[in-house]
Amino acid sequence: MTSRRRGNNEGTIYQRANGRWAAALSGPGGTRTFIYGKTKDEVQGKLAEEMHARSLGTAAASRTMSVGAFLDQWLEGTAKPSVRPSTYHGYEVQVRVHIKPSLGRTPLDRLEPTHVQALINAKLKEGLSPKTVHYMYSTLRNALNQAVRWEYVTRNVAAVVGGPRMERYEIQPFTREEAHKFLAAVKGNRLEALYTVALTMGLRQGEALGLRWRDVDLDMGSIRVNKQLQRIDRKYQLTELKTSRSRRTLVVPAAILGSLRQHKDVQDAERRTAGQAWRDTDLVFARRWGYPLSSSVVTHRFQELLERIGLPKRRFHDLRHSCATLLLAQGVSPRVVMEILGHSQISLTMNTYTHVLPELRQDAADRMSDLIRGEGR
Repeated sequence: MTSRRRGNNEGTIYQRANGRWAAALSGPGGTRTFIYGKTKDEVQGKLAEEMHARSLGTAAASRTMSVGAFLDQWLEGTAKPSVRPSTYHGYEVQVRVHIKPSLGRTPLDRLEPTHVQALINAKLKEGLSPKTVHYMYSTLRNALNQAVRWEYVTRNVAAVVGGPRMERYEIQPFTREEAHKFLAAVKGNRLEALYTVALTMGLRQGEALGLRWRDVDLDMGSIRVNKQLQRIDRKYQLTELKTSRSRRTLVVPAAILGSLRQHKDVQDAERRTAGQAWRDTDLVFARRWGYPLSSSVVTHRFQELLERIGLPKRRFHDLRHSCATLLLAQGVSPRVVMEILGHSQISLTMNTYTHVLPELRQDAADRMSDLIRGEGR
């Protein structure tokens, strides 16, 4: 019996001599697309996906587009208009340096989980840190999510691949005694106010370095955190904060208002000395000529200071952790600590500082015992 002529977008499934299954799908102009699989059900599923994609007009685009071309389209058309400049810069670097050299020529519709896994393994073998490789993996996964939404592909192959194992960084906050020792040691230091603000108000380094005098009210004793300083394309720029929760107004502890006022007096003197060479950035914490402070230089000086006074080496970010830990240890509500830190969810605050919770629970039990005995505290 002769088979009828197949029309466009109709498929035929058959078993090959080697036992594998295949489907032939006809298209315009006599073109044919072949689909292969180990079982008939697998080929039927792939055939149905291809026919659905064709009905939406996306199959041709995904077949002719390489991973590299798609990533370029995603960067310019989706990422750049919707994320912060620093985030876009990070995406662009990961795509250009790591992803495109390995996967750029692969047809988008032929990208498989094994390709993604091989890329992860290769980058780890090259010596990249798990954190860097995870960022690369996340960038690819985010991009392929958009490919699914655009219906260029039917699934995100990166989503089924586990990223590299990330070891959680163990925070190293100051104890009460270490905090006192540190604050005593920074007295008279040119960056005294920066260190004290970071420690007592829990600012991130970028938030502290991006603080402007227009955001500081020394009379009312408050600061508005609404920008951060970041280095993008080798230039320091003030950028938006990550979330709306990060934008916050904080009360300045009375004990450090004097440090901020003294810092302003010193900066005013530096401005007069610099004269026309002064760069008016309005930054609270700046170099002697008004230029932005380098985050790496600040961290290096911080660690030099710790070594000089005999305290263990820490990241600058541990000043922020120290603020949260000391506040919680003194019985300040986790909800208040969350707002001071600018966390988006209280679960983030509680999960980050679980090491403080046993002490808080014991304190709560002691207070309840005092209440029952009528002693009060």
